[in-house]
Amino acid sequence: MFDFPRLPKSICAVLYVLAAMVVPFGTLAGPALKETAFWQAEVDAGNLPPIAERLPSIPMIVDLAGKGRELGHQGGTLKTMVSRSKDIRQMVVYGYARLIGYDYDYTLMADILASYEHDNFKSFTFHLRPGHRWSDGVPFTSADFAYWWNDVANNPELTPTGPPDFLRVEGQLPRVAFPDETTVTFDWDNPNPNFLQTLAQARPPFIYRPAHFLKQFHKGYADPAALAVKVEDARVKSWAALHNKRDNMYKFDSHELPTLQPWVNASAGKKIRHRFVRNPYYHRIDANGVQLPYIDAVEMEIVSGGLVAAKSNAGEADLQSRGLDFRDIAILRKGEADGGNYRTYLWGNGTASQIAIYPNLNYNDPAWRAVLRDVRVRRALSLGIDRKSINNALYFRLAKPGAMTVLPASPFFEQVNRDAWAAYDVDLANTLLDEAGLDKRGRNGIRQLPDGRAMELVIETAGERQEVENALQIITDNWLGIGVKLVMRPLDRDILRNRIYAGNSMVAVWFGWDNGLPQAYTSPDYLAPRYQEFFAWPKWGQYYQTNGEVGEAPDLPEAQRLMELVLIWDRASSDTEREAVWREMLKIHADQVYGIGILAEAPQPVVVNLNLRNVPKKAIWAWDPGAHFGIHRPDEFFFAEGAE
Repeated sequence: MFDFPRLPKSICAVLYVLAAMVVPFGTLAGPALKETAFWQAEVDAGNLPPIAERLPSIPMIVDLAGKGRELGHQGGTLKTMVSRSKDIRQMVVYGYARLIGYDYDYTLMADILASYEHDNFKSFTFHLRPGHRWSDGVPFTSADFAYWWNDVANNPELTPTGPPDFLRVEGQLPRVAFPDETTVTFDWDNPNPNFLQTLAQARPPFIYRPAHFLKQFHKGYADPAALAVKVEDARVKSWAALHNKRDNMYKFDSHELPTLQPWVNASAGKKIRHRFVRNPYYHRIDANGVQLPYIDAVEMEIVSGGLVAAKSNAGEADLQSRGLDFRDIAILRKGEADGGNYRTYLWGNGTASQIAIYPNLNYNDPAWRAVLRDVRVRRALSLGIDRKSINNALYFRLAKPGAMTVLPASPFFEQVNRDAWAAYDVDLANTLLDEAGLDKRGRNGIRQLPDGRAMELVIETAGERQEVENALQIITDNWLGIGVKLVMRPLDRDILRNRIYAGNSMVAVWFGWDNGLPQAYTSPDYLAPRYQEFFAWPKWGQYYQTNGEVGEAPDLPEAQRLMELVLIWDRASSDTEREAVWREMLKIHADQVYGIGILAEAPQPVVVNLNLRNVPKKAIWAWDPGAHFGIHRPDEFFFAEGAE
């Protein structure tokens, strides 16, 4: 039993409803509440109030039976693994408590919120659950939104760049108001159709904060002398640095910071195993009046990435997919056959491409930049890849070779886009490179740039997926046939990103678009040069994200057209207009080959303890939308009776 005193007291179509109330997931009549056995001793000792006083007056009642799931019972500890200490933040991803979140079928519904309404996506009203509390028992109210908006997002010392980009609509920030304790409003002059989806993301933008906890670190509220002592003790330079260090709701690495997630961090400091225990004030219950999550605790072990498959095979994980790749299926299935107490489900993959190569159009080297900006070069590089061989060698022909585009589950899928410049055609690739002025070769057959340097493409990778390196080995041989030398450079993930954003990386390899399943309601802004995270145009993205203070303005016609189209989508008043934007943007990407997709739809292994219930056998493993396990609601998973 967890010792309570250690938990500090401080701690696929969307329902577009215009100006109409949206109800939460469950709409059942309120059942009789059952006390949580895990906290019973603390309730008896007076350290915790009884369950009826811990829940909001309008809890979310989850209709499991109506969703084809089993009603469960509380208890047990679930074991899972991550490969880096910072990845304990996956508890926020998997926990998936959001103001507004996706239901299993990708329908947006109220979650932490009791309800919400909007008027043509210009004015939004959020209604909080009366009596909802943070994990330390302090009320969660509109004051927590006000603190974030007034004292964090609009405080230049804490947030020099101001409120986040998703709140800017054509340069305008919203008018935000807090009429009463349970109401928050956001109002724009122009539509912000991406607002609700952004709140449902795997990495949510926390537009609220536990004000009661963070005010002790804020110079606007804290006693100056006491705050100075805290700054000195934390060995930081300023109150703002201290506040930002304590304000880490996504990192989830503080056992003191209150949360609204289903489990709370119960481990102080860095550890090999982190323990997360059930949130006594969590807002969701089932139809029997049992408070979720069903599972009492989660133990997250930090292991070397190369050991995840082996330890899963040995039965050391109850639920695992992160750190597992297609190549691990064989060893996992062998473990099953040898009596392992688990099954390996094969989920679909939601990314647009398992592996994608991104020539950096903003590369700092002028000569190389000119080469990479020539669409004939990008098309030739794509045509020079034998995708069929990669599929045979790495995925046993179970993946779908082709260019990077949306998946067949999206209404915008067109086979012509997947086929664009994706056939293995060495002759055409050579012709295109010759036409691009790269017709001179050295004695070794490698083409030469106009300045005489050899055409050696340095492709940088995070070095985390063996399948990527294996694919690049095959591509290395392929590209020699078109006079291009591939040089692979593995780097740490964070170093790789920083090099790309700075324009120091020539070419990078990563997944395709996170969301390969867009619908009409999905913003296509990740197809436009709006974000540095799209590795083909980091500086164009920086320019947009900083309102022109940093980076470079898009200067290629097709990229400029993408910016025009995404603005049309932002202002559209019908799904017909939005669909037309999506199709044109996808056609531009297929034609311009900004990201060279290799193949898609390879199965993703998911290891599940035989006694773990409510985990879907068939599902989509996707970062966004989906939050990996999050959309499937791990707070509803439970262990069979007696198997905890």
